[in-house]
Amino acid sequence: MNRLFGAKSTAPKPTLGGAISNVETRVEAADVKIAKLNAELGTYQQKMAKLRDGPGKNAIRQKALKVLQQRKMYESQRDQLQQQSWNMEQASMMQDNLKNVMTTVDAMKTTNKSLKQQYGKINIDKIERLQDEMQDLMDVGNDIQESISRSYDVPEDVDEAELDAELEALGEEVAMDGIGEESAVPGFMMDEAKPPEFIDEPPEASNKVKEAAG
Repeated sequence: MNRLFGAKSTAPKPTLGGAISNVETRVEAADVKIAKLNAELGTYQQKMAKLRDGPGKNAIRQKALKVLQQRKMYESQRDQLQQQSWNMEQASMMQDNLKNVMTTVDAMKTTNKSLKQQYGKINIDKIERLQDEMQDLMDVGNDIQESISRSYDVPEDVDEAELDAELEALGEEVAMDGIGEESAVPGFMMDEAKPPEFIDEPPEASNKVKEAAG
């Protein structure tokens, strides 16, 4: 059966990169041949420059024309190969771009699946209840702070006019009693400095005591 239909080929399939390398090798070979023909053509030109018109010069001229035709043929072949290489390079770039796009799409699919799994475990209602509880706790904390910082025995609605009047009256009382000028004892404590009523005579001055002692 293999003789009739042939055995299945096990050779690797050609790739775009391999085809590009093959074409570039052929382009390099064409460049080598063109360079060789240019050198041969230059030699013929030098010989014709030294010869006079005649059969010898015409023979060299014919050889130079053949070399020139060969060079043009190789140049045309080289140009075609370069165009093929360029086309395959463009196809290779498109293939690479497509691979990159597919890789990006696969990554996006994987990320999307992962996000769905993660967000699927989150209960929005629980988060809302947690936010409400936190707000309630903040309100309770504010109430506690206000209660702790409340001042005692000081009315909140104090009239500044009444305070000014009381301060002015206190100033007049100080001026009348001479507080801060003649005695260091306030007016409301002046009576306490007097001797008690149950003592018949006030104590003697300190200088009289010293005289008696002497």
